[in-house]
Amino acid sequence: MNNTNTAVTSGHATARPTGVNAHWNAIAARLQQLVPHDLLATAARLSIAAIFFLSGRTKVSGFLTITDSTYELFTSEYKLPLITPYLAAHLATYAEHLFPLLLVLGLFTRLSALALLVMTLTIQVFVYPDAWPTHLSWAALMLYLIGRGAGRLSLDRVLRID
Repeated sequence: MNNTNTAVTSGHATARPTGVNAHWNAIAARLQQLVPHDLLATAARLSIAAIFFLSGRTKVSGFLTITDSTYELFTSEYKLPLITPYLAAHLATYAEHLFPLLLVLGLFTRLSALALLVMTLTIQVFVYPDAWPTHLSWAALMLYLIGRGAGRLSLDRVLRID
């Protein structure tokens, strides 16, 4: 049974799905309308922002006072090459506050997602190599934002820097 018919457009023959293929394509087109890029981008921005911001909040007391336990974690558990635990603690803590805030605002979204992706890859390679399923799900959301941008509900769009 042939599930296509031929249509001629602009002098070229194109196959048009029929039967089950046509129904599936119609459902897919409707779902694409119901779940547009702007909704996906906003959900991705907010979910990644929440993950990193909440992690950052566990490293501080008050506004941004890094706790002794954070320094200890970076000294004993989060051992990174080429960087002191003190500097790593500061960089990670500030990054986990700044980039999520930018993502929520939709400001410099691609750069913020890229920065958090690099952080995720660092965590994956040097800290928790067995946590790849979690890190892969984070990376997928960040790659979407890097590749497609923040969407209409963002300061990037308002400032025309998308």
